[in-house]
Amino acid sequence: MEFNHKPVLLTESIAGLKIKPNGIYVDGTMGGAGHSKKIVEVLSPKGKLIGIDRDIEALNTSKQRLQNYQNITYVHGNHDNLKSILEELEIDKVDGILLDLGVSSYQIDEKKRGFSYMQDSPLDMRMDQNQELTAKEVINCYSEEKLKTILFEYGEERFYKQIVKKICEQRVKKSIDTTKELVEIIKKAVPFYDKNAGHPAKRTFQAIRIEVNNEIAPLKNTVKQAIDCLTSQGRLCIITFHSLEDRAVKMAYQEEARKM
Repeated sequence: MEFNHKPVLLTESIAGLKIKPNGIYVDGTMGGAGHSKKIVEVLSPKGKLIGIDRDIEALNTSKQRLQNYQNITYVHGNHDNLKSILEELEIDKVDGILLDLGVSSYQIDEKKRGFSYMQDSPLDMRMDQNQELTAKEVINCYSEEKLKTILFEYGEERFYKQIVKKICEQRVKKSIDTTKELVEIIKKAVPFYDKNAGHPAKRTFQAIRIEVNNEIAPLKNTVKQAIDCLTSQGRLCIITFHSLEDRAVKMAYQEEARKM
């Protein structure tokens, strides 16, 4: 399947970076190169872009789409390790960093990845296919209390207790292996009258995905790393979709602002 992802806030992000043609920039969530392409189009041959993504399929797609540009360094890694990545590249400071947080439309649409509650596939949800933890392990091996915490905090799921109770009842009988199996369990747990308020599995799938990929816990430190890696006039642009992401980013900004 082709990696298609329409970049959000593209014009605003490029404007926010205020790109210098000879500068050094980082796209910490390269994805399908939607934002990256616009960045390198502004850069001169002396400028440099470092593209980072934990999803190797996304990175390979970006390499293909940007093959005509020679001033890009591709890194299969996580933006949570931004500082060490730049140190390995012997880069001290950069002029701009972009982070587009969350899951991409490709990852949701690609059936084998197990992100979508609309398709039947193995419970996976890993952005980095090399990591060991999968959604299947979270659903089948986490304690009842830990699952409740995840659904409540990461999914803000109103019916988290009922959903987790049904999950635990089912996994005693048989391992929960597919997205379809999980969806059916959730549907049985959510009151009928609430099923008109969006898909009943939406919040649970979001919560499990966030847990599998550890999307929230390191985020505040990631933002602080990014700020430390910028030049005095450097720009940091972060796109968030979830209230927890937004909160972590704003807290990091506030803490760094107090140091000035």
